[in-house]
Amino acid sequence: MQYPEPIAKLIDSYQKLPGIGAKTATRLALFTLGMDDKVVRSFADSLISAKEDITFCEICGNLTSKDENPCVICRDPSRDQKTVLVVQNARDVMAMENTREYHGLYHVLHGLISPSAGTGPEDINLPSLIRRLSSHPEIKEVIVGTNANADGEATAMYIARLLKPAHIKVTRLAHGLAVGSDIDYADQLTLIKAVEGRNEI
Repeated sequence: MQYPEPIAKLIDSYQKLPGIGAKTATRLALFTLGMDDKVVRSFADSLISAKEDITFCEICGNLTSKDENPCVICRDPSRDQKTVLVVQNARDVMAMENTREYHGLYHVLHGLISPSAGTGPEDINLPSLIRRLSSHPEIKEVIVGTNANADGEATAMYIARLLKPAHIKVTRLAHGLAVGSDIDYADQLTLIKAVEGRNEI
């Protein structure tokens, strides 16, 4: 169906979001047209505000507002100042914070080392981690929390080799079987990681 240009543009805009296909984008666009004008304006203002007012923390690289830089986590003196968890993106920080089990600091890489994609150590937020560690001798452990895929493993190994001369303890988040999963449905890499990361009971 041929939609009027404003609707077609709105559908096209929704399709730029990850995981949104043509049908879902059309449904969202038509739903938006039926919303109250004040709600639509508030939604539009939120999008613009987020784009204009959000930046990266000058210390860890996590998302923060321009008015709160460094971010709330880096400014919190109650956090464990001796531990830094290195993650790929801000979503990983949010996921870890939702567990309420980790109380240290973070460092967001904004990507991974990926030879196949032509991404090297200088293309991600890795140089700032080195500067941060050299200026904060109280940091005793770096936990690498990258995903258990080829790029995540390559990044983890690179960080471990890089920090070895500095005598900073480098650990890796355990990977393996998910809680509630069956062994016979797990892939080979998952089973290998589960064996390697086994704990005494």
